[in-house]
Amino acid sequence: MVEVLSPSAPAVFDADKFRQTTRAQWEAAADAWDRWSPLLNQWLGAATDAMLDLAGVSPGARVLDIAAGAGDQTLAAARRAGPNGYVLATDISPAILQHARTAARKAGLSNVETRELDGERHDLLPAASFDAAISRVGLIYFPDQQRALAGIRHALRPGGRFAAVVYSTPERNPFFALPVAIIRRRAQLPAPLPGQPGPFSLGGEGVLARTLETAGFRDIEVRRVDSPVRLPTAAECVRFERESFGALHQMMAGMSDAERADTWREIEETLARFETPQGFTGPCEMLVGAGAR
Repeated sequence: MVEVLSPSAPAVFDADKFRQTTRAQWEAAADAWDRWSPLLNQWLGAATDAMLDLAGVSPGARVLDIAAGAGDQTLAAARRAGPNGYVLATDISPAILQHARTAARKAGLSNVETRELDGERHDLLPAASFDAAISRVGLIYFPDQQRALAGIRHALRPGGRFAAVVYSTPERNPFFALPVAIIRRRAQLPAPLPGQPGPFSLGGEGVLARTLETAGFRDIEVRRVDSPVRLPTAAECVRFERESFGALHQMMAGMSDAERADTWREIEETLARFETPQGFTGPCEMLVGAGAR
């Protein structure tokens, strides 16, 4: 999932408006996100495996998948949990969860259920009802990360583990950070407001570990996972971002059609630096952080 910004951002971060915009963006982007599932699987496969390892997902486990999206990692968790296990995939967007249900059915996985649920409201689930919880590129976008983590701890049994995949720093993720910077400059957007969620909100040195510790998790571990985005050309990377990263369009909301076209052109020209005769490789680094309840 991606940073949600408005070209006329208020002086104080509006968490409720952010949630509404996030839901609307993912409702609109759900079909495209599902179409790009093969790329997502390749791009985030190593980080997903590390997340499932650190969460301790094993045969028979009951797993909670938060901000599950179209469900690629949901299916991976369901396969690990096996027929005697269970995975509940939650997301703020019912449209994208429909893709997760369809994918599970096509894969012959009967141990997957979905539920529309805000990422900060897992306190609504029965207490201590899951052995493991996971979130792939979701925690970074919750307006109140501590509230979200409190709900996740509520749903985990004592000793159960939570693991999350997040971006590290902008410098290590130029495939995404460069487009955001170009749009921000061209749209004359202000810097992110204090406390505003976004892709790099947990990427700084020690931030993810401290966030988990503050929430009461113990035995914390954080791993760095090299996760390059590999595509035939920079133009294909731009197509992926245009179709799937709805927040980039939101940032351009105040631009004319011509200005938007020029902005995408500059983004493609900038990302072309990552093209080689073998194709496009966009540098990306993910962090996988985990802890026990």
